[in-house]
Amino acid sequence: MVTPSNVRYYASMNTIIVHGSPDSDEYYSDEFPSASNSHWLPWLQKQLMIKDIKADTPEMMFPFKPDYDHWKTEAERFEIGPDTMLVGHSCGGGFWVRYLSEHPDLKVGKVVLVAPWLDPNNVRKTDFFDFEIDPDLVKRTKGITIFNSTNDHQGIHWSVEMIRQSVKDIKYVEFDDYGHFCLEDMHTEAFPELLAELLDS
Repeated sequence: MVTPSNVRYYASMNTIIVHGSPDSDEYYSDEFPSASNSHWLPWLQKQLMIKDIKADTPEMMFPFKPDYDHWKTEAERFEIGPDTMLVGHSCGGGFWVRYLSEHPDLKVGKVVLVAPWLDPNNVRKTDFFDFEIDPDLVKRTKGITIFNSTNDHQGIHWSVEMIRQSVKDIKYVEFDDYGHFCLEDMHTEAFPELLAELLDS
């Protein structure tokens, strides 16, 4: 229930939700929504807005061949500070790991990495993930949580393990049969577990 005190607290917060990296066929097909409007992203944005939390879902151009400088520019169109929650799906999760690693003076709110991907096999053939993970990321946040599903693909499991081994005090939540946390895997746009994790103070 949203009370007046909650509204005042939430109104000072904002959230940036970054999508993943679809393949080029999906990107150019009119049968699929844009990446920022796919899967659970619109549902989460609406749920946060209902609670008076500003929520933005930047749309990255040509996400099938992600360019870090472009993603950084798009993300920085929005306020990023101590009351900013960050969510990233797949490549978007990997993006936030790099962004936070390369901004050691930045403090943010809760961070949730949903099936974070670091492209361990360089599938996208870019330097998007050419960086060193900061082991002290969690200290500059109000908590970082990884969501991982047992039946996601191996590249995600490798990426998750890389992050867990590198970052101290990171929280790990495992799901069964959520796949890559896409609509076709979850069969619903609702993602209440993610919303609850963000709002759990």
